[in-house]
Amino acid sequence: MKNIRNFCIIAHIDHGKSTLADRLLEETQTISERERQAQVLDNMDLEREKGITIKSHAIQMEYVRPARSDGAGQRYVLNLIDTPGHVDFSYEVSRAIASCEGALLVVDATQGIQAQTISNLYLALGHDLEVIPVLNKIDMDAAMVDEVKDQIVDLLGNKREEILEVSAKTGVGVPQLLEAIVERIPAPVGDDDAPLQALIFDSVFNSFRGIIAYFRIVNGTLKKGERVKFINTGSEYDADEIGVLKLKLAPRDEMRAGDVGYIISGIKNSVDVKVGDTITHVARPAVTAIEGFEDVKPMVFAGVYPVETDQYEDLRASLEKLKLNDASLTFEPESSLALGFGFRCGFLGLLHLEIIQERLYREFDMDVITTVPNVSYRITTTKGAVLDVHNPSGLPEPNHIDTIEEPYILAQIITKTDYLGNVIKLCMDKRGIMLNQTFLTQDRVEINFEMPLSEIVFDFYDKLKSISRGYASFDYHQVGYKESKLAKLDILLNSEPVDALSSLIYVDHAYDFGRKMCEKLKELIPRQQFDVAIQAAIGAKIIARETVKAVRKDVTAKCYGGDITRKRKLLEKQKKGKKRMRQVGNVEVPQEAFLAVLKMD
Repeated sequence: MKNIRNFCIIAHIDHGKSTLADRLLEETQTISERERQAQVLDNMDLEREKGITIKSHAIQMEYVRPARSDGAGQRYVLNLIDTPGHVDFSYEVSRAIASCEGALLVVDATQGIQAQTISNLYLALGHDLEVIPVLNKIDMDAAMVDEVKDQIVDLLGNKREEILEVSAKTGVGVPQLLEAIVERIPAPVGDDDAPLQALIFDSVFNSFRGIIAYFRIVNGTLKKGERVKFINTGSEYDADEIGVLKLKLAPRDEMRAGDVGYIISGIKNSVDVKVGDTITHVARPAVTAIEGFEDVKPMVFAGVYPVETDQYEDLRASLEKLKLNDASLTFEPESSLALGFGFRCGFLGLLHLEIIQERLYREFDMDVITTVPNVSYRITTTKGAVLDVHNPSGLPEPNHIDTIEEPYILAQIITKTDYLGNVIKLCMDKRGIMLNQTFLTQDRVEINFEMPLSEIVFDFYDKLKSISRGYASFDYHQVGYKESKLAKLDILLNSEPVDALSSLIYVDHAYDFGRKMCEKLKELIPRQQFDVAIQAAIGAKIIARETVKAVRKDVTAKCYGGDITRKRKLLEKQKKGKKRMRQVGNVEVPQEAFLAVLKMD
């Protein structure tokens, strides 16, 4: 066990985690020349297209110390976990950190420390991890090596010579980094002879072999073919195959404390595997489970409905399989008048929602409609009952509501001083309250705001990036609920409310939002044989209206000259027909209309 090192790579978006992982795999000859490609661990098509890491990827490397070091020729097993950088996937990062003893904190030499760098660092320090600061991209012309080193020293309080300089692109400094991993990161602690305790940190569904669970053994030894039990769910299985995670699964006959690997035991039911559960022997069970990961709290809720109503059960099965691989997804059944049966899903942010929708389509061939995303509100009724409402249609009548509270977040933004005024204005417009600002260096400032979560759900991140020319970085966490003046905004088509488009909104913003919604829907709803009235309403009060004009035939074409009353008679006859048609006609709302709300300027 003394020759095992478990570590993860943490950093802000685009600071070069996956590229550094490539170099480490090449340096240890874990991947052959033929398997070599850029970002080799990002194996999902979606990750390659978007250039982001969505899942944490674990892989085992073997490192032999070279002749120039003290322990020359010694063989080490390095278990590396490459983690995502985007704030929406921070749960993946927290799980990776919980199954390691050390972390490489990668900082881009051209950009310096960003918001995600700081929040990931706090996560690592909270788990008592040994942090190795790594300065990446030193080969670039724009690299500010000395300035960024000063920032790291201020943040970590370490010595300057402890900061390793590497270029993940060219491979400079990677051998020294491997040496530092072996030197500085402690070996895992555990007892081979104790009862088995293995923590599940991830799982994946394979259509041929059932569910493959990834675990890390904390205490004990696991052999192939032994009978094992999952402590939380109580299910018992045979360990048909166990092994370690190379680029492909590599079977082993025995695994000991400190090892990271996988188990295949023919599990068909996705409910039986829970991330954070503990595996133990049936014959000699462990008394206690390992402290797992806290259940993640979703930030954004949206309804997901199948396009074809008879695909409801298929959608449920797809979501269950996806939840295995993405533990931060939560869902519960719900129904809607307009869309039939579907699920109310909880996501960590809008990017997470977009990725899940895309993965459902690509991996399970499920075409889904997503409703307007919203956050959960806390309602106190006049009788004193407290309700959690995830959906505007679940809101009690206005005369039964005493107070509405909405979730607030603490936003931490790091930006260049040139854009400070614009960033503060943006946060103020989003009902933010400024708490403090700290100058990190002469031209970089950190500001903290308390603001409603509902305000950042839609377009806050995009706007922040555009006003700061991509320099500002943003991180947030929830801090509780506060009372607020909110109103339910309904969208009516021909006086019929469309529940999938209704939203809870701050009273002062309701008029503008309603007007924009009506204008957007007017562009998207196709013309019918009758006039379609699109209205935005709060309660019984209509605050905005647009009309989609009917498609008309020119009935007066055959009249040339003659009395005006002949034309009028024909037009009146057409008008009556249109009126009758409106009573029997119903308006088809296209899928784009539900998504349009997301892209409102």
